[in-house]
Amino acid sequence: MGEHKRPVQYHTRQSQGILDYLRSLGDRHVTVNQLVRYFEATEEAIGQTTIYRHLEKLVSEGKIRKYVLRDGTSACYQYLDIDLPCREHFHLKCEICGGLIHADCDLLDEIAEHLLSTHDFQINLLKTVFYGTCKKCLAAGQAQERLP
Repeated sequence: MGEHKRPVQYHTRQSQGILDYLRSLGDRHVTVNQLVRYFEATEEAIGQTTIYRHLEKLVSEGKIRKYVLRDGTSACYQYLDIDLPCREHFHLKCEICGGLIHADCDLLDEIAEHLLSTHDFQINLLKTVFYGTCKKCLAAGQAQERLP
C-alpha cells in the first residue's frame, strides 16, 4: 500500500523575515507596498510576488490577519499575538495617511447588536470599515473636502 504523506511545512528566511517585521509593528497594520518598501531598504529585498505568496501562507496558518478594504482592491495585514487576542470590532480607515484603527466602542457594538436583533442581519466585523480622517491628519489640517 502507498503511504499518504502530508505536505512538508517549512518557513523560509523570507517568510520568517516578514513575520518578524509584522510582529515588530505590534497591532499596527501594513500593506504589501509598505512591506516592499521596508524590505527594499534592507539588505534582504523581497519582491512583491514573493511577499504576497508568503502573506497568504501566514494568513492560512493563522499567524497574521488580512483586512480587505474597498471592494477587495487593497488589503492590509496585522500580526496576531496569541497572548493578546484581537477581538472582532469595527475598523476606521484614514483616507489621508492610510492608518487603520481598531474601534472598540460600546456604541458601535450596540449598532451591530441592533442590526442583528431588529433587522436579522449580522455584520462581518472583519470587513466593516468606516472611511474618514484620523485625529492626527485632522490636527495637521489635512482633511479633504468631500463632495456630496
